[in-house]
Amino acid sequence: MKARFLTRIRLWSAAVLMATFSLTQAQDAGKGYELFDQNCTACHQVDGKLIGPELRNIEQRLKDEQGLGKEWLYAWIKDNKALRESGDAYANKIYAEYNNTEMLAFPGLSDGDIDNLLAYTADPDGGKAAYDAAKAEKEAADKAAKDAAKSNGGGASTGIVAVGFVVLAALLLWILVRVNALVNATAANELDPTVAKTAKSFSETFEKYKKVAGLAVGVLAFVGLFNIYWGMMGVGVDKGYEPEQPIYFSHKVHAGIQGIDCQYCHSSAKYGKVSGIPSTNVCMNCHKSIKEYKGEYFEEELVASGKFADGNEVKKFYTGEIQKMYKAIGWNPETNKYEGTQKPIEWVRIHNMPDFVYFSHAQHVVAGEQAILKAIKEGTIPNAAELNIGGGDQVCFACHGRVDEMNEVRMANDFTMGWCVECHRTTEVDMDNGYNKEYYAELHEKLKKQYGDATKVTVDAIGGLECGKCHY
Repeated sequence: MKARFLTRIRLWSAAVLMATFSLTQAQDAGKGYELFDQNCTACHQVDGKLIGPELRNIEQRLKDEQGLGKEWLYAWIKDNKALRESGDAYANKIYAEYNNTEMLAFPGLSDGDIDNLLAYTADPDGGKAAYDAAKAEKEAADKAAKDAAKSNGGGASTGIVAVGFVVLAALLLWILVRVNALVNATAANELDPTVAKTAKSFSETFEKYKKVAGLAVGVLAFVGLFNIYWGMMGVGVDKGYEPEQPIYFSHKVHAGIQGIDCQYCHSSAKYGKVSGIPSTNVCMNCHKSIKEYKGEYFEEELVASGKFADGNEVKKFYTGEIQKMYKAIGWNPETNKYEGTQKPIEWVRIHNMPDFVYFSHAQHVVAGEQAILKAIKEGTIPNAAELNIGGGDQVCFACHGRVDEMNEVRMANDFTMGWCVECHRTTEVDMDNGYNKEYYAELHEKLKKQYGDATKVTVDAIGGLECGKCHY
């Protein structure tokens, strides 16, 4: 009897240990799926080659085929270049087999992280299921907490609304009483003698104060004409224009927090008249592997405005916008393939020069880059303070303001001819440029003789105010 009882205890213990081990493996595989999604999907698939080899059961296959264990995988993933340079034969063989394409190094991954990745590659379906279950559980907990917070604050909100309705009802009742009294007062056939005495016709009053009235009419006419003039001057000036775009794209996240150079996306600004709208293949250089937003930053004003409940909701909104881009271009993030119907993203244009104006981005971004950056540094750009340029280090900021601090891009400048002319008058030509130094040497000497040695060659001196430069 005692032996049978001990046997049962051993069996139950073994079952508990096996269940615990299985749960741990599932949790590890779930973490591995998240790590794989963040770090590996740009170059690898679980099944089938992409840029690199397929990874299903990679640990077991490596052991069976090459006799290599986890230590080799740790070294390869963290710094494959160092492993190759150490003379490792298999590392150099793989490098040559994949056209000398160097794999990214991941020194930030711990041995435990790599173990989780390997657990996922051994059981992709289980890892994905574990990840989805954990995510669903977290979302359910967040929703429960949010619902609880709403229910706690619901009583106070209802009370405020009720008090508001009572005040509004009292106000309406008072207005009704006053209107009724006014109707009764005007219903009599004869006015009260006191009212009749104080009543005067408009013509009598105007006759008595016609000089004052004439002056008032003159002032009103002047104010009206003045407003019409400035209204006409504002035609085509759309400063502050901030349209809603089909996909919410935060320049603050990309150009500000991530530090992406403006010209990485708007590369045509270097070579042509317009800066251009980047095609989605530029976006996919990063978003092939970045499938959801996991940054710390979120727009607090979106929470303060009541549009979203908290920061997590804002981050989910950002992730949803990435998915909208995938849908537009037919990208399936699960299979990492273009499988759906593609359709253009209809971005709303913000900056658009009139047809009678010629403006070349290349001339400013390339030829005038150093001159404009110097003007930004010295604060000589017209209305630099209003543009909030500060110590901006990108030439684009001179006209467009601190785009790297804008969540939604808006027109920061009025782009009037006066603004451009003033900029040409104050911006100094880059005389450190070898070409300019030689080409404008004679002009520079002439200006020195006329205005002194401290004179500077500004853009207006080299034809920057000629009408034909911008209008022809």
